[in-house]
Amino acid sequence: MSERELTLGTLEEVKNTSVAPSREGAKKLKVIGEKIVEKSKSAVFAALGLIIFGGLWELLSAVTKDALPGPLATLTVLYEMISDPFYDYGPNDKGIGLQLINSIKTVVTGFFLGSLVAIPIGILMGASTVCKQIFYPIVQLLKPVSPLAWFPIGLVVFKDTGLATVFIVFITSLWSTLINTAFGIASLAQDHKNVAKAFGFSKMRYLTKILIPFSLPHIITGLRLSISVAWLVIVAGEMLSGGAGIGFFVWDSWNALSLEKVISAIIIIGVVGLLFDKLFTYIENKVAYKA
Repeated sequence: MSERELTLGTLEEVKNTSVAPSREGAKKLKVIGEKIVEKSKSAVFAALGLIIFGGLWELLSAVTKDALPGPLATLTVLYEMISDPFYDYGPNDKGIGLQLINSIKTVVTGFFLGSLVAIPIGILMGASTVCKQIFYPIVQLLKPVSPLAWFPIGLVVFKDTGLATVFIVFITSLWSTLINTAFGIASLAQDHKNVAKAFGFSKMRYLTKILIPFSLPHIITGLRLSISVAWLVIVAGEMLSGGAGIGFFVWDSWNALSLEKVISAIIIIGVVGLLFDKLFTYIENKVAYKA
């Protein structure tokens, strides 16, 4: 091979190696640009929705002749509430931060206990036809019952309003997690089961390497739905139990005829519920199988 051919070959290799990275870089930049555009569109639409909501709110306030506080008055009170959220002037006069922490502790405790019960039962129902026949009628019987209907039973059993509130959150946290777990386990393809048999997996290895990983996205979806309902119920539960929590704060503010505080608390409840949902959605996306 001549010197000229060697030189041309070397130049061609350099060209190819320089073009490939530049193309990959261009693709990455394109993907990043598309994501930025998509996020920007979402932000614009979200802002538009908030503006429309605020306009309707202001209109309703004007129609009711300020009986319903407008956005400006409410946001002013909200700012005052979050500027000093942890004051404590006695049993019935605590900052919104302390009330919120109390509610979150109650929800997390009841939700955790509910998950400890719901996931194993869901696995049994999904994996065994006999267990499904045993538990499914009980689930269908108790699932439609309002969580607040369990509050008197919680008071009788635990003799404490705080524990009774945890109890109704526990009951609330069962159903979505249990049903989604059972569905995820039951939908395992026969091919996966055959592979486990072919390799001689023990029951524990089959459970930890195939069954749980396959059904994990369904379980997380159930947990996401359960935490949303639990957070929904906590407000009503604390209105009944009294003493502390964001639900008690709403009821106490209503008794004090402070609708600004009531609406401010509603906004805070919505934001915390959204954060719970975003957290579990993030986890759900992480464990989801991507082909």
